[in-house]
Parts: sequence; C-alpha cells; structure tokens
Amino acid sequence: MFKRGNRILSPWRALLGVVIFAALSTGSALGVQQYLKDRSTISTKPWFASYVDVTAAPRFAFEDLGQTAQKDVVLSFIVAQPGSECTPSWGGAYTMTQATAGLDLDRRIERLRQQDGNVVVSFGGLRNTELAVSCTDPVALKSAYRSVIDHYKLDTIDLDLEKDNLTDTAANERRAIALAQLQKERRAAGKHLAVWVTLPVTPQGLSEDGTKAISTMLAKGVDLAGVNIMTMDYGQSRADKPMVDASADALKETHRQLGVLYKLAGKPLSAGTLWHKIGATPMIGQNDDRDEVFTMDDAKAFNKAALGHGIGRMSMWSANRDRACGSNYVDLKAVSDSCSGVKQPGGATFAATLGDGFKGNLKQSAAAVTTADGTTASEKDDPAHSPYQIWSPTGSYLAGTKVVWHRNVYQAKWYTNGDVPDNPVLNAWQTPWELVGPVLPGETPIPQPTLPPGTYPEWNGDTAYDAGTRVLYKGVPYQAKWWSKGQSPDASSANEDTAAWVPLTQAQIEAVTAAKN
Repeated sequence: MFKRGNRILSPWRALLGVVIFAALSTGSALGVQQYLKDRSTISTKPWFASYVDVTAAPRFAFEDLGQTAQKDVVLSFIVAQPGSECTPSWGGAYTMTQATAGLDLDRRIERLRQQDGNVVVSFGGLRNTELAVSCTDPVALKSAYRSVIDHYKLDTIDLDLEKDNLTDTAANERRAIALAQLQKERRAAGKHLAVWVTLPVTPQGLSEDGTKAISTMLAKGVDLAGVNIMTMDYGQSRADKPMVDASADALKETHRQLGVLYKLAGKPLSAGTLWHKIGATPMIGQNDDRDEVFTMDDAKAFNKAALGHGIGRMSMWSANRDRACGSNYVDLKAVSDSCSGVKQPGGATFAATLGDGFKGNLKQSAAAVTTADGTTASEKDDPAHSPYQIWSPTGSYLAGTKVVWHRNVYQAKWYTNGDVPDNPVLNAWQTPWELVGPVLPGETPIPQPTLPPGTYPEWNGDTAYDAGTRVLYKGVPYQAKWWSKGQSPDASSANEDTAAWVPLTQAQIEAVTAAKN
C-alpha cells in the first residue's frame, strides 16, 4: 500500500494517479483526450448562438436571452485598443476593466450563466484591428488572448477575420502559434478551448485568403472546432440567386474546400465530421447590399437545409437587430443596428427560427478533440456495381457526362480530358468536375437511354463525320469526338478512350426531347 497523510491508497488508485500525471505532463494526445472525456460529456449536437454587438447603441440586454430557448450568445468584438496595440478592448472603446464598470458586462454575463446560458467571445470584426495584426510581440499577443479567456472564463472563442485582419500573413502566423500554445496548455490542465474561425464567403466558397488562414491554423497545430461562414453580403457573386440558394451553395462549396484542407494537412475527415465543423451566420433582414434581404421564410428554409447537412453551428448577425422596425423608421433599405428591416409577423424572431433544432451545449461541444476519421486510400471501383462508367485518365468527357471515381459520382461541368475528378483543388473553377454524391449500395449500371428513329441520322460506315456530329446507333445517340470514318460507335463500349464516339448524356438527351416537344 501507498500512504499519503492519513489516507491509504490502493495500488490501482495510485496507478491511475500516475497515468493522469503523465498525460498532463507530456501533453499526450491520447491521455489528454481521455482526461477531457472524464471531466465532461462531449456533445456533438449542433448549437445556436446569436452575435451581440456589445458596444452598439442602444445597449442590447443579452442577459434577457436567458429566458428564451436560444440562450447562448457570441459577444463581439474584442480588438486592439487604439494606441496600445497589445491591449484587448471592446470595439476600441472599452478596455475589459472599463467594460466591467461602464457596461456592467461581467455582471450581465454571470446573470446569463445563472439562467443556463453561455458566452463565446469574438475577436476581430470588420471595422477594427484584431490583436494579432497590431501586437507583433508573440509573448504579449499570447498574454492578451489569455487575459480575455481567463477574465470571461471562456471555453469557446471566435475569430472574425475580414479585410486586413484576414490578409495579413504575418498576423495569421502569430495568431495561429499563440492559439495553438494556449489550446495545448489548457488541455494539459484539463480545461477546454474550442477555436472557431469566422470568414467571408461567396456561393463559390471561401476566398484564397480564407483557405490560407485555415491552412495556417492547421499547420501550426490549432485544433479547429470549425469554420463559420458569413452567409451574407454576396454582391455580384450571388448572380441574382435567391439568398437561401446562394447560402446553400456556399455551405456545399465550403464543405468541399474544408475536406481538401484537412486532407492536405494529413488529417482526412469523413463527410459527416466535415459538416459538423461548419457553421453559418446569415445577416438577418436587410443586408448591407441593398439588393440582399434575408426574410423569415429564408430563415426557415435555411434552417432546414443546415440541419439536413448536419452543420455544427448556427449564428446570426445580430440579436440587436432581431425585431421589426417601428413605424418611424422610414427607409427600410438602410441597415439599422437595432431592427431587421423586414416583417416579423406576430413578434416572431429570427433566433427562434434559425435556432430551431440546434440543441447542443456550448460547454460540452468545447470538450471535443478532432481525430482523423477519413481515409486517404479510396475503395476500388467495381464496374458491375457502378451506375456510370468509371473515369479513365485517357478518356474524353463532354459537359454533363457522369462518371464514377473512388466510389463517388461526378458530373463534368465542361469538356474534359485527363482531369482527375477528386483532384484536391480549393476553388471550384479549378476543376471540370462536380461531386454529385456517393455510389449507393446495390447500384448497377444505368441503361443507356435511346431516342426515336429520325432524331439524328443513322450511323453509316461509309460516311465521314466531323467532330460534334450526332448520330443514332441502335437507337442510342452518339456525338463524334473528332473526325472519323468507318469507326463504329460500338467501340465506345469496348474502349471509350480510343473510340471516336461518345454517347450523349442523360441531360443532353432530355434537352433534345424537350426541344422536340
């Protein structure tokens, strides 16, 4: 037996103590992860939290949200204090000490927590300087982040990176190094620090600056809780799409890009895990772009789409604005900091609509540790159980052609030859292929559709055909890939790579049928 004071410890308890001490001393990923699990149940349920502009006038009583179903908030924004580049402040207007007295901020946070609410603090934002940009001393920067985390007893933080706060490469490096160290230290001490990065987005996905910021975080060892995209203010990139459709596209493309980034970082994640690492933040009501309005109906549809994908977080900008404007507010196209600019019938709130179904717990979500659950080795494709032809590196594919590759179905966006469907590109315009979805269990080849006789001339072995010419062969429509004579379309089924003919896609056949009708 081992003795400690008057207490006798069994060998098993003594051994447990040694194991925990070793894990905390070495920072062992396995030991720390188990220790965290012992201290707090880890939840993968998605969570909802509205942004609250702390310094906006009139002051928003976020503590009153504790009486609602959507209790959690993202308080914004901690930035560098003007004239004191390593000092955290709220919007450049209040140091933390000044906010304690002048805004009663600490007391209001505790009041929210008494009602089972919780807070995330967001660093950065659009208008001010994020700490890592102005504070170039790595030790002082780490201390500044730690002071905010400790002062407000945080287990989740948010980094809203826009404009110079996003494009400053050196700042991205400093930020990532400081947060990786803080996260590791806290986990070694049995505490949590979930780090979310909030980035601008378009329906075409994250910008190059956005993907670089994520890549830097991963390279420096930050375990990202997720990437929250600002589904708002799309401008010309929306191309007149409805807001909810543009936002749905942004979600899908970010999911693809995030998968590439984790794969390049050597930590491949499954599709489900990647969706859980995505958050979305629409700007409710009237957006800054006068042509963009996010309505209550949009909120309902977007909530359904987001839950369907299984995203891990939903937020909104902002709780300050979550009410209809009064009759005295004349120009509803002018963005207000205190009302939405759209109808909210019966006092309905965007928070309740967007947050419906997001039942997660911030503290339990913060305890999660990312482990690779994807695979770099793809399954071999089986022609007998593939709905479409298997992609070949020497094949030529017209726009609309569907192929199978690594157990997924892809569709060509334009003519392509030699482009690998799952090539890890970060921007959609870099690949001619669009992922449709996985090959389903039990699928078999889809029969090639036919067209009625007379739609195109019947193929004749004595006729010379130019590239692009269409013919029928045994009822199946084909298109010439290049000039040929005497080369039967039959060859496409035997060896599609060297064949002069390619069968029309389903989409092309449907277009022909529609035109005839």
